[in-house]
Amino acid sequence: MAPLYHALKGRSDLFETRVCVTAQHRQMLDQVLMVFNIKPDIDLDLMKQGQDLFDVTSSVLLGMREVLKNERPDILLVHGDTTTTLASTIAGFYAGISVGHIEAGLRTHDLCAPFPEEFNRQVTSKLAKWHFAPTALSRQNLLHEGVPDIQISVTGNTVIDGLFLVLDRIESDALRRDSISKFLEERLPFSWQEDRFVLITGHRRENFGDGFMQICEALRALAMHHSDVHFVYPVHLNPNVQEPVNSILMGLTNVHLIDPLDYEPFVYLLKHCYLVLTDSGGIQEEAPSLGKPVLVMREVTERPEAIDAGTVRLVGANRERIVANVAELIENKASYKRMSHAHNPYGDGKACERIIDVLGMI
Repeated sequence: MAPLYHALKGRSDLFETRVCVTAQHRQMLDQVLMVFNIKPDIDLDLMKQGQDLFDVTSSVLLGMREVLKNERPDILLVHGDTTTTLASTIAGFYAGISVGHIEAGLRTHDLCAPFPEEFNRQVTSKLAKWHFAPTALSRQNLLHEGVPDIQISVTGNTVIDGLFLVLDRIESDALRRDSISKFLEERLPFSWQEDRFVLITGHRRENFGDGFMQICEALRALAMHHSDVHFVYPVHLNPNVQEPVNSILMGLTNVHLIDPLDYEPFVYLLKHCYLVLTDSGGIQEEAPSLGKPVLVMREVTERPEAIDAGTVRLVGANRERIVANVAELIENKASYKRMSHAHNPYGDGKACERIIDVLGMI
């Protein structure tokens, strides 16, 4: 949403733009606000220790009731599939305010995979009036669910806009680039701009427990067998992630467990990595934009376009499949080349322009 915010602010002749954050994830949110130079107009600050989905949903719903009563916007824009998105959409529906859904139409068609994201986005689509779909397949999903074609616009994904915006800013600013490089060099004791390394992200709720045990065991086996390859893992702060990661991977010289990264150093690291191993969503779109193969540690994905294009493979949270597929891309240059040169179906970095064109006609 950050690049869309700036695009909307740049059209003050058409829009008065107000930003409300719930702070469902306080620390991660604050990093992004700083990177994109966004000061929220309203901050509900709802993050609490030990909160569950019941807490988040009810807190956002009640908080947004007051926000919408006071602000009375013409359009409420929400993004993606978070619990904040679901509860804010319900609040907009209750308040009689039209909702525009950015990144609409992604589907696994299994309400429990990923949980609760698939449920969140399906319900959001039932209530939203305007649907900004990143791909033609997302549009087809919405049409099959009965959404009128006139309410759907295929725009590409704003995450690509944000990626290009940040990377262009880094490359055009020598001081910023040097600062980020120094920051990463202090945390990574190898030549990360030259040596091959696998970039890992993992935090999905459905992988907690045995899934993360298998992921970590796979990484350990890979690190021990491929001593010339480094494995960089910014470890999510959730204890369900920290415990297996630290107990299984700590002490391996070519495995680098670091704190979660701000967006700028993360995307700069993404630009320089060899391949990506992840259970995340947006990175399935960002990495192919930079020519990086992606192995997704899930059984299903709401982004099948990348699988069809050849940029992404599903490997599950399965030790044997993770090891086999990472090893193939490390050892087989032809396999790596096919994935790294495949077409990225998620857009050209102009999604925000298309969204604004639609909003300007409403």
